[in-house]
Amino acid sequence: MAKHIEQTVEELVQDILQGSDMEVVDVEYVREHAWYLRVYLDKKNGIEIEDCQKVSEKLEKILDEKDLIKEAYILEVSSPGLDRVLRKERDFEREMEKVVDVTLYAPIEGKKSITGTLTGYDRAEKSIMLDEKLKLSLKNIAQVRLHLDF
Repeated sequence: MAKHIEQTVEELVQDILQGSDMEVVDVEYVREHAWYLRVYLDKKNGIEIEDCQKVSEKLEKILDEKDLIKEAYILEVSSPGLDRVLRKERDFEREMEKVVDVTLYAPIEGKKSITGTLTGYDRAEKSIMLDEKLKLSLKNIAQVRLHLDF
């Protein structure tokens, strides 16, 4: 159910953003203490609060009209942040040549996390390449996140 809602909302937001320089980075529908529908947006020079507000207002109106989500929920529209999680094919392609932190399900050579430069993405094999030498299958990866260097 949550995946269906996320996919449908992503399509609705893509329609809202058509003709703008913004893109949908991710949509998640999760239950924490309450249900949250989170929409993450980005654009080349960064998202402004006004961008989020405009999309939120339009999306809220459409969701109310379609009555897509039956339970009460909190809608949040925001930027994915500097240390965003990379999940989709387009995320990996957009963030090529950037440093990422990779968390693995099982250790490789005693390491459960690896930091390196994202140098490749193989669509067919569903894998990423770090530093042009380490190929990792996405099925073995718990999370890939942009690295923050302080």
